[in-house]
Amino acid sequence: MLQMWDAVRRFFQRTVGWNRLGVLLSLTIIATAGMVLFHMLRDINVAEVAAALRATSHRQILAATLFVAGGYFTLTFYDLFALRTIGRSEIPYRVAALAGFTSYSIGHNVGATVFSGGAVRYRIYSSYGLDAVAVAKVCFVAGLTFWLGNATVLGLGIVFHPAAAEPIDHLPFWLNRGLGVLMLLVLACYVVWVWSAPRMIGKGGWEVRLPNGPSTLMQIGIGILDLGCSALAMYMLLPNEPNVGFATILVVFVAATLLGFASHAPGGLGVFDAAMLVALWQFNKEDLLAGLLLFRLLYYLAPFVIALAILGARELWLSLRRPRLEQKSPPSALHVGQRPRGRVEAERVDADGPW
Repeated sequence: MLQMWDAVRRFFQRTVGWNRLGVLLSLTIIATAGMVLFHMLRDINVAEVAAALRATSHRQILAATLFVAGGYFTLTFYDLFALRTIGRSEIPYRVAALAGFTSYSIGHNVGATVFSGGAVRYRIYSSYGLDAVAVAKVCFVAGLTFWLGNATVLGLGIVFHPAAAEPIDHLPFWLNRGLGVLMLLVLACYVVWVWSAPRMIGKGGWEVRLPNGPSTLMQIGIGILDLGCSALAMYMLLPNEPNVGFATILVVFVAATLLGFASHAPGGLGVFDAAMLVALWQFNKEDLLAGLLLFRLLYYLAPFVIALAILGARELWLSLRRPRLEQKSPPSALHVGQRPRGRVEAERVDADGPW
């Protein structure tokens, strides 16, 4: 049986491959979302959308902004947790916060977060001695935090509110509840597995020690806080009528986020919006679309602009500081037995400026 399964696996990798399957899945999700959006928005009244935007109170926008800020603050702990997990506890929180905020802000908008966010992380962490393998490990642990948090929230939400997912997956409530229970059982088994003994995955230099049981619970808690803040920001921007409970919004938001993530579209553009419009059919389309536009402005565009400004200022600071450091430490001025400062060390001193 095992030999047959191994033969099937090798045949699949040769003929199709996981990469092609992933691309096909992404294109299918994007195409489906595009058709749904076209069907739902072809008769949209732009004047009503503009009126709904104007009708959104400053209090709603302020509350949503605070929750967005809370979500991005929580995202900084993704990186801090990951650094502690791979044994790089000497890197301070401010550096983890810089890398976490900028990598997610840019990755959310550019798309392919693993690569775009990883590139931003490498630019920052390489100044502190992390090589590409170590940065890849940070990305892996941070991604694991994201998926554990999403799976927990989605599992709990579907168990208690199975009807909330029905407009998206078109499954009966009892099957949705069963899937939620199964999801939580898998999570519980994973927690027990990492709690029972130290667990490693990967080979050679790519080997990563998984967080233990208590740390995994903390990891799940970080993910839940992040999703909770983001969903609350969306909830604040929705119309007051009809009155849809936050638990329903949370399930729909997480499901829409995961679909957008699976599509690899920048910011889940189109996919996230289509899922929200389909699942929250109770709302007037123009009102809901106004809320989605404001959410994109607050959660995607504003942090993106801030992150670009921070990275641009940091690069300018590094370019101005490097010549000064080189002048202060000429090779002829070295004491006996003192080695020249390497590139990584010099950049770390630079980075230890205002950042």
